[in-house]
Amino acid sequence: MNILVVNAGSSSLKYQLIDTDTDTLYAKGICERIGMDGSLIEHKQIAKGLKVKKESPMKDHADAMKLVVDHLTDPEVGCISGMDEIQAIGHRVVHGGAYFSESILMTEDVLKKIELCRDFAPLHTDAHLMGIRGCLEIMPGKPQALVFDTAFHQTMKPESYVYPLPYEYYEKYGIRRYGMHGTSHRYVSGQMAALLNKPVEDTKIVTCHIGNGSSITAVKSGKVVDTSMGFTPLAGVEMGTRCGDIDPAIIPYLMERENLSPAEINNVMNKKSGFLGVTGFSSDSRDLEDAIAAGPSDPNYERALLAYGILRNELKKYIGSYAALMNGLDAVVFTAGIGENSIMLRQMVCEDMEWMGIELDEEANKKAFRTSDSTKISKDSSKVTVYVIPTNEELVIAKDTAALVAAK
Repeated sequence: MNILVVNAGSSSLKYQLIDTDTDTLYAKGICERIGMDGSLIEHKQIAKGLKVKKESPMKDHADAMKLVVDHLTDPEVGCISGMDEIQAIGHRVVHGGAYFSESILMTEDVLKKIELCRDFAPLHTDAHLMGIRGCLEIMPGKPQALVFDTAFHQTMKPESYVYPLPYEYYEKYGIRRYGMHGTSHRYVSGQMAALLNKPVEDTKIVTCHIGNGSSITAVKSGKVVDTSMGFTPLAGVEMGTRCGDIDPAIIPYLMERENLSPAEINNVMNKKSGFLGVTGFSSDSRDLEDAIAAGPSDPNYERALLAYGILRNELKKYIGSYAALMNGLDAVVFTAGIGENSIMLRQMVCEDMEWMGIELDEEANKKAFRTSDSTKISKDSSKVTVYVIPTNEELVIAKDTAALVAAK
């Protein structure tokens, strides 16, 4: 079944066309600057290795979807002859609140519930709705499925998702831990469980999705027992521009001392903290690693090393605490942009962890760089297996969509 996977942002729209019968990726691309001057599309036809990048006016997401379909069906750079070869559309949706614990086919009632999640992820939710409506306009009648980043985390028990605030806030406003990156955690934990060659119900896995946004998840018996992101994607470990967990009393303290409004302190924590805030020069892990590799002669060395040291310590603490929570640990998985490509960070996290059974194979770790293959980076003698597994959220979305359509 050919599934068009859509990931809509406020001014962008990423897409992939996947055959779920063979797991073949036919085409992928992105529309950027939707609704702005200089809007453009980048399209890649995989089999022929053809790439197209050109400016094209897109006033809204419907225009973007029409452009996507035009490229997919183009005689030269396309891969299908017409829209009838697309059986369904699968959408990534960041936040499903407490309403959705699994993927679901779109209906008007479902859309109304997504509207209720707007306060949890306003920028993402509005963008997703624009993407969905754009598809409805260009491809009316096509089944559309929604796959939620938060859904995989809905197996957490109340003691993991309820905050120790007055309980009425949970009841009135839905303030609780939701978690993010669930589709990624679901994919890599499933891959890891298969590699362990033991029943899923006997597995205890910590998945580390480390990128510009990062989250850590404890997966026991194939189900989430805890995760680092919370009510919003701000919680957890240090990220590119996000602070992660801090003493909450810092917030009113800074608001008073710096005369900051709620919106301004929120901006500080989300856009001026993390790697950028600590180093003062970059939110990009590659820039930090370059400064660290250059040594003390580099003026950014000390701050870059500090930023990486903070993340290293936080990752170690999450791995250790999640092992305690699950009463053991079979495997640790690194995934996403930094997790898949940072040899340095993986080494920093895994060193001095022999006490809990982690022994890193440094040569294997060095080879696990920009590869599409799952790679074991722990020694054979390591009691805890460590892997780098490239995530594939789009394939999960496509598979879920195909299954929902087939069961309709």
